[in-house]
Amino acid sequence: MSNLLKYKEYVGKVEYAAEDRVFYGTVHGINDLITFEGQSVKELQEAFEESVNDYLKTCTELEKEPEKTYKGSFNVRVPSDVHKGIALIAFQNKISLNDLVKRALIYTIEHKEIIIPLH
Repeated sequence: MSNLLKYKEYVGKVEYAAEDRVFYGTVHGINDLITFEGQSVKELQEAFEESVNDYLKTCTELEKEPEKTYKGSFNVRVPSDVHKGIALIAFQNKISLNDLVKRALIYTIEHKEIIIPLH
């Protein structure tokens, strides 16, 4: 089961508020706040798409570039022994540390699995 909605380049995360008996969500991966809600899956999807379209329209009216959901760079913090170990593996394979991490991430996306369990 997934609690994510997708529309254009945007992903919305859905939650449920039991006390209000409503599904609600926010758009992930941009700095602006975009929210949506609905009482059924159909209403929720429609509200999500309408929120994204409103965001894009507002950006056009303000002559502002819509934020891209991801820019392609991020910082990863690991223990120093892990850093040393992967740097050595990258060196031995004559690739950069960045390329080693990129390959591991591409593998994860292509196989839709995490190599080592998170729990």
